[in-house]
Amino acid sequence: MSNVIDYGAIGDGVADDTEAILHTLEAGDGTLQFSAGNYLITKTIPIRLDRTGRFSIDGCGGSAKILMAGAGPAFHLIGGHHQSADPTSFSTDIWTSQRMPTIQHLEIEGKHSDADGFWIEGTMQSTLVGILLRELRNGIHIRQHARNVLISHCHIYHNRGVGVFLDSVNLHQAIIANSHISYCLQGGIKVINSEIRNLHITGNDIEYNYDVKADISADIWIDSSQDHSSVREGSIVSNTVQANYSPGGANILMIGHHPEKSHKAGMFTISGNLIGSQETNVNLIACRGVVVSGNVIYSGHLRNLQVNGSRNIVIGQNAFDHNPDYEPNQLCTGIRLVDSSNCTFNGSIIQDCQSGQHTVPGSKPITRNGLLEIINCQRINVNGCQILDGYPNGIYVERSKDVIVSSCNILDTRKEPKTEFAVQWTGPGNGNFLTNNRLQAQAEVDLNSGVLQTNNLFG
Repeated sequence: MSNVIDYGAIGDGVADDTEAILHTLEAGDGTLQFSAGNYLITKTIPIRLDRTGRFSIDGCGGSAKILMAGAGPAFHLIGGHHQSADPTSFSTDIWTSQRMPTIQHLEIEGKHSDADGFWIEGTMQSTLVGILLRELRNGIHIRQHARNVLISHCHIYHNRGVGVFLDSVNLHQAIIANSHISYCLQGGIKVINSEIRNLHITGNDIEYNYDVKADISADIWIDSSQDHSSVREGSIVSNTVQANYSPGGANILMIGHHPEKSHKAGMFTISGNLIGSQETNVNLIACRGVVVSGNVIYSGHLRNLQVNGSRNIVIGQNAFDHNPDYEPNQLCTGIRLVDSSNCTFNGSIIQDCQSGQHTVPGSKPITRNGLLEIINCQRINVNGCQILDGYPNGIYVERSKDVIVSSCNILDTRKEPKTEFAVQWTGPGNGNFLTNNRLQAQAEVDLNSGVLQTNNLFG
């Protein structure tokens, strides 16, 4: 590995080391090693893997810092891989000379308003480990085509754009793991206008990635609403995902194309996460085949979970709650399913802490019809849940059919009960069942809603 100091770099944070680093790439062995120091660069360092061969950057255990004082990425990795990860599909040259470009233990700090950390395109098995990226526009920007991306043990912190940006990329097999991604104004992890399979986000701390001035913000933002884009076969597992309230904000936002093409986003598992403190905690729009299970989801100032225009959604074994450390006017829970079908909600706890409205500073007051709202849906199964302290209702169902609510406790545990109806069901509808529930308050059922009530215990 060629040390940039040997090729003229100074590393004092004052002298421009751009040309010395470029000289190292040309005259050395095609790799870069940085000794401890601060290296000022004023333009992008392009790394063309067809020229360098197998490539790596080493930042001397994190003691080397790049100060990017120009526009664009500090480093631009350009590979020649544009096929699948199938060993029989990529060329021998890609495997022998371009596989696994590795960047490790390096810090990049932006000194220009349009400075980025890394652009990555056309690479096979690119690996980034132990990187600190701060004060940039985008930390890691993956574009065009890539396979087998691994991002691990990184700190992507306080950036003006996106922490990890998957932008107009054809990407299969990507893992973002064990990293700290926080305070990035346009999203912690964002996917847009891409075709992606096998995206796994696991074991990260993803926090406070929002912009109060933006119409939409999200810590994890997956948007396949554009033509020819889709995001499927992935997981969001064992992360802490939390923020502060922002208008239009979500901790996890997943958007498909539209209800008729809801396969554009889905086949995802959201499991074992701590998700809290945003306008909406989890927002699924036009998705198909999403499992939301085993999470603690709290303080969604509008809703904990919204499912709109989606199908084949499983919501199970979650605790929907509020953070008792917050002020009372910041505590809110609720779940809303609209225009959705083939959904199961089971084995979860949802407990409200206030009377349906809240006054978070800067937010609009909201009114809900129940802790669990089911509107214009079909084939919804609610089973074995604890639905506590709702206002005005525990469950509210409107214009839906083939909805089954069974084996639930729908109770008001407050000293002064406020729940008007355990279940309010309004039509038109058909094929609906309210059965084997414990209902502290009465149920109000519209005669046109097509509800059969059996074996419920009231009072």
